[in-house]
This record gives sequence, C-alpha cells and structure tokens, in this order.
Amino acid sequence: MDPNVIPNVSVDCVIIGYDLQDISILLIEREMIYNDRKYVDLKLPGDLVRWNEDIDSSAHRILFDLSGVQINNLKQLQAFGEVDRLKEEPRDMEWLRSIDHPEERVITIAYYTLVSLDLIHSQKFKPNPNARWVPISKIGKLAFDHNRIINIALDTLRQEIKKNPVAFDLLPRKFTLSQMQKLYELVMGTCFDKRNFRKKIAQIPCIVPINEKQVNVPHKPARYYMFSHDVYEATRKDSFDFLV
Repeated sequence: MDPNVIPNVSVDCVIIGYDLQDISILLIEREMIYNDRKYVDLKLPGDLVRWNEDIDSSAHRILFDLSGVQINNLKQLQAFGEVDRLKEEPRDMEWLRSIDHPEERVITIAYYTLVSLDLIHSQKFKPNPNARWVPISKIGKLAFDHNRIINIALDTLRQEIKKNPVAFDLLPRKFTLSQMQKLYELVMGTCFDKRNFRKKIAQIPCIVPINEKQVNVPHKPARYYMFSHDVYEATRKDSFDFLV
C-alpha cells in the first residue's frame, strides 16, 4: 500500500457529456485476469485520497490526470459508506488485491461535473487512453456500486436542470433550439412539444438569439442561440425557471 494515501477514503468522479445526440459518461476500462479468463470491465475514474490533500483537491487531481484540463464546475454529490459496498462482486475483490488496494471498508466521496461539447472537442482535452465515453443507455454492469453513483448523479442533474442554467455547461457555446430541446428530452426522459418548448424558451431572457445560422446542413438552417451569463445575473431574481 502506498504510504502517501489514506487507505479507507476515496474519491470517484462522474463526468457527464453531451454530443448533441446522447448523454454519455466518461468511464475507465479495467483489465484483469480472473479464473483464467480475461475481463475488461468499466468503472468510474477515482483514486484514494492522499494525506497531503483535501477531498476537493483529490477530485480535481483525478479529473486533471484523466482529461489533461482543469475542470472547475465540479460538485460534490454525496458520500457512499455502506459496509459491503466493495464486496458484492468477487471479481472486484480480486482486482483490489491485484493493485494492493485495501479490501476492507472504503468510504468514497462522489463528485460530478458537466463537460461541454466545445471542451471535449478542444485540443486541450486529452482523455486517458483507458477512458471512453459511454452513452447512458448503453452502460452495463459497472464495478462496485458505480451504477448507483451514476444514477444518483443523473437524478441530481434532472433536478438541477429544472431551476438552474446547468444545460449550458453541456451545450456548445452556440447552439440551436433543437439541440437544446434534445438535451432536455434526454435528461428528463420525455418528449416536449416543439412549439411549446420554443414558446417557453422565448420567455427566458438569458437565452439570446445571435445573427448566425447553421451552414452545410441538409435542411433549413436553424438560428444559433447563446447563453448570456450577464443577462442571467441581472434577471435571476425574476420568476422564470428552466423547466420546459
């Protein structure tokens, strides 16, 4: 065991992205041999907390090591400290032994963050070679209790997107209303009437149309919109919300 880490306290991070088609989670591939068979499992990025860092610093370190960029909109989700949270799957225990990880009780503090399409496509964003984006509809059984952690993160996103402008942490800097509607439908798990959606958006002053339209598309070019932080700060006291 590395003497520089706290053996019973870890941090796991749920990184959520949107590619205009799906909401995906950035997961880590875990290779191992178990009962003479090779397995490639998926897990959340995480690590044990070091003695010389607080848990927020640990989460930022994990994300920087994973992506190559400093991600600032990181939020603490909750702690997971069930007695047997590591012991449900024998293959998980074998993997812990293989990396000299403590097999006894480990408490993890989960964080989640939303990553914009602009950042994902930037040259700065260089994910770890073992990392891959997986659409939430295609996520199977993950290591440990990581499915539960992701489900709680998504439930939190569903609540936040109703009242706060978190959707714009997932959308590109300029977006169409159809792209925005698709995101809301994926998050909320429902379909919205196009006319009603646009009528609602027109009542939100911080979603601002710009003098630019799509190009090279096989349909009528749609107008782009942007989220104005300045307008939001000036009008947030007003009685509008982002639930559509």
